[in-house]
Amino acid sequence: MKNLAIRKYLVRIFIYTVIYIVFAIVMDVGFNGVIVDQLDAVLPHWIFELIWDNIIAVALLVYIAGLLIISIIQVFRLSKLLRTASQAITQDDILTEEDCPEELQELSLKLREFKQNSKANEEARKAAEQQKNDLIVYLAHDLKTPLTSIIGYLSLLEESPEIPIEQRSKYTGIALDKAYRLELLINEFFEITRLNLQAVPTRKTQTSITVLLLQVLNEFYPMFEGKNMTLEQDIKPDLKIYGDADKLARVFENLLKNAVNYSYDNTAIKCSAYEQNHSIVVKLSNYGNTVPPEKLVRLFDKFYRLDDARQSNTGGTGLGLAISKQIVELHNGTISVTSQDHITEFTVILPL
Repeated sequence: MKNLAIRKYLVRIFIYTVIYIVFAIVMDVGFNGVIVDQLDAVLPHWIFELIWDNIIAVALLVYIAGLLIISIIQVFRLSKLLRTASQAITQDDILTEEDCPEELQELSLKLREFKQNSKANEEARKAAEQQKNDLIVYLAHDLKTPLTSIIGYLSLLEESPEIPIEQRSKYTGIALDKAYRLELLINEFFEITRLNLQAVPTRKTQTSITVLLLQVLNEFYPMFEGKNMTLEQDIKPDLKIYGDADKLARVFENLLKNAVNYSYDNTAIKCSAYEQNHSIVVKLSNYGNTVPPEKLVRLFDKFYRLDDARQSNTGGTGLGLAISKQIVELHNGTISVTSQDHITEFTVILPL
């Protein structure tokens, strides 16, 4: 803004000087006699004599007076520009292109960029604050349920030593299961925290996605049998990428666990994997309730659960899909989901 204003000021001075010189030459050459007669007739004699005897000095004074007028106009204009810019900043206004002077256009762009960045930073801060609050609420809720069960069964065992061995063994087993559940929840919270801090080291090696998927699917057969479900697979051989096998296994485990938890009984889970456009595409679909669009877009949000009551029998903390998304993105890949006609399908794309 300052440089542009100075250039405009110097240009005006130059134009004024040229016009003044041309005017003086024209008047001196073409209209000298007429001008002298007019001044002699209009001005008092002593003023006319003063001007006539000091023509050069008077011309210089007239020139300087013109420069002063131009300078004063420029100062007032700059003051107006600064006032406009100040109002735009203090009143949180954006300078529009229609009423924005040329000198303020660069400032307007910077101001707009600054405000957009400030707004984005404020929204990110609020989102982080809300996420922290959600973490506290969800942590308290999810940890309280198994902890209450553990305390209840252990208290019962302590207060009733006469309980039969079989009943005591049953209560101990339930308490142990709840303790394992508690450990799982705590590990998931630590995992998402580490991923958010980008502090998770990735040990990437040549990894066979074909073998990885088959191993994970084999581990889930007991869960399939528990709901009388079947598996339909179409996994192409020799699918390999450069990646972290352990973390990718975590992705497919989370997707399979989600598919089993939200599938109807006596249905099939379909898994396919193939190469396409220099990437490996893995698709996993299940047959269950159709996920509404407003919930579908939030499936990868941290702590989001389809079952609003957060029942422990249909999932964990709501971190599984969020963790999966971050792991896939650590491999420069993408993960997406669609749901229609009772078929929900997850698609993972990993670049070769």
